[in-house]
Amino acid sequence: MTENKTELKRSLGLLDATMIVAGSMIGSGIFIVSASMSRAVGSAGYLLLLWIITGIITVMAALSYGELAGMMPKAGGQFVYIQRAFGNLTAFLYGWTVFTVIQSGVIAAVAVAFANYTAIFFPELKSSIISLAGGAFIITWKQILAIASILFLTYSNTLGIRNGKMIQLVFTSTKLLALFSLIVLGIAMAFKSNTLAENFKNAWDASTTTVNPDGTINISHLAGFALIGAMGSTIINSLFSADAWNNVTFIAGEIKEPKKNIPRSLFLGTIVVTLLYVLTNIAYLALLPLKGDPLATEALGQGIQFASNDRVAGSAATMIFGNFALFIMAGLIMISTFGCNNGLILAGARVYYAMAKEKLFLKKAGILNDNAVPSFALWTQCIWACALCLSGTYSDLVNYSTFASMIFYIVTITGLFVLRQKEPDADRPYKAFGYPIIPALYILSALAICIILIIYDGRNTSFGLICVFIGVPVYYLTQKKSSQIV
Repeated sequence: MTENKTELKRSLGLLDATMIVAGSMIGSGIFIVSASMSRAVGSAGYLLLLWIITGIITVMAALSYGELAGMMPKAGGQFVYIQRAFGNLTAFLYGWTVFTVIQSGVIAAVAVAFANYTAIFFPELKSSIISLAGGAFIITWKQILAIASILFLTYSNTLGIRNGKMIQLVFTSTKLLALFSLIVLGIAMAFKSNTLAENFKNAWDASTTTVNPDGTINISHLAGFALIGAMGSTIINSLFSADAWNNVTFIAGEIKEPKKNIPRSLFLGTIVVTLLYVLTNIAYLALLPLKGDPLATEALGQGIQFASNDRVAGSAATMIFGNFALFIMAGLIMISTFGCNNGLILAGARVYYAMAKEKLFLKKAGILNDNAVPSFALWTQCIWACALCLSGTYSDLVNYSTFASMIFYIVTITGLFVLRQKEPDADRPYKAFGYPIIPALYILSALAICIILIIYDGRNTSFGLICVFIGVPVYYLTQKKSSQIV
């Protein structure tokens, strides 16, 4: 195929853009992470509070990004905003981190989740193909399936934006409908049992629960700084579940009337997903006791805390549909993660395309194929994401990618203040709601979470920071070559 197109096609409307926001946000997290969060804080009140805080933080960021999106409706989105506010080095560090950690890491994590739930239907996928160094390095069929799903979606997106748009519309609509059904049925069940009322009897009695090797548990009550630390370190789970909302800014070059539609889609998508997430957790609490026993064999006994393999949604659905619910929820999560990764893959390549146009990435990434998409950028992203599928566990991928992502959300929203000073007369079709209070609140909240994560999860945060700092020498080395980056 001859690569000769020079301009992206504006073919996505407001509905398409909103579906990309919502579809990129809803992956596997909402179906899983409430289990570990409930073990960390041990109360229904604090569990819901964490999801509400996550939603508020996400919407604040989206409202702030709206102004930048209206000012710079170009492919690359956040990369473009950072470059205009802070210059090439900071913009490169963002793009470098998107490639090495943020986008590729999330793509890998979501693909691994897709494979994990496919294994419910096909248990043979859990078997290993290669085991080296006494089991220290293992490749399983699940990892191969995760890689295969990334390869398929990458190939599909090289065929044109229309393919990516249709996959996103179908899969996002399906998972929104399925989540809504779970919420309605779950809350309806609340009127037939007292589970929800029981969960809220001691709604603010916080505790952390750990499991001993013999299956017994230790419960430590939380208050003061210990409670703040537990909340700050576990909110990374809900933040991951609500991440990737900014992906729509990456494809600004393919959105109709981007100055209006990108800010609107950011607000609509984040609001819808926030409401769904809070209501979904209320449904969990209406169907299952929050506290449970890791040695129990039934969903009611396990509770939210010890849902089998942390599959909270599956355990909740068991209360509605019986034993067959496991397969229903597995199918739903397969649909959800597949659609989520389509949006992530589609959007991520546009960052590398924009970087290449500025001579800050591989030169060929800035070339469009006959279908007017950056196919080389797509395949480059694909190769690295596939490698990450072999590199670590789902939780590791979640933690280091979300922490790195938050660093650059802070940088980008700080850029909003910088540009207000540097370019006071620039065209701003949309001005950030609540400026300067809401953007400042976001920066302070995100900084506090990052500091807590550095204290309580030094291993994964260190990995994220190291990846960012490695980009500094890479930038200076590559700038010696003016024609391309290697």
